[in-house]
Amino acid sequence: MIRHELTDNSDQLSGEISLYGSVTASYSFLYELLRRFRIAYPAIEIKLRTGDPEHAIAHILDGKEDITIAARPANLPRGLAFKPIAISPLLFIAPLEQQVPNVPTHTPITEQEWANIPMILSESGVSRTRVDEWFRQHDIAPRIYAQVTGNEAIVSMVSLGFGIGVVPKIVLDNSPLVDRIKVLDVKPELEPYDIGLFTLKKSLKNPLVDAFWNLMKEEA
Repeated sequence: MIRHELTDNSDQLSGEISLYGSVTASYSFLYELLRRFRIAYPAIEIKLRTGDPEHAIAHILDGKEDITIAARPANLPRGLAFKPIAISPLLFIAPLEQQVPNVPTHTPITEQEWANIPMILSESGVSRTRVDEWFRQHDIAPRIYAQVTGNEAIVSMVSLGFGIGVVPKIVLDNSPLVDRIKVLDVKPELEPYDIGLFTLKKSLKNPLVDAFWNLMKEEA
């Protein structure tokens, strides 16, 4: 604080803001956002932490971070501000080549086929909620082989032939294993991810957070 108070550029915003996002978000969205922010506000220091996107909103509500990037849940908690950045479809994925008899490389058709397939799903979060609802609507009791933290791990397990999984398209597009899996043509499609920035509404009174927020408006 003393260092910033003694700076010669008293009219320039300075200080520190903290951001949280998944590894995928870091090189898919945050790279360009942070590049523009650094040019506009070189005196503001950025602390970036990466981790499971399903914990992103909790980090904001708990006051651990100033801004985070994540998928918008069906019900937005009170006091939380959201700014959309992109839409990413949620995809059912299968291994490119069949390695286990009950893990097909084609789209299952009947309810019985779906019920026999080992599923690899997120243990919680937006994608898990939407997959669970999809199975309920089709009156299918899925066979859950693994519940995973992190979408990248789902792609890895599917590529190895352990089962069928569900991941956002943006994760798949940035995965080094994209050539080892195939996207299934499942109808009806899952509701897509609405990806964006989150912060507490009261945090927008902080000039540093407000500067980042408003710069993103310019991007939009």
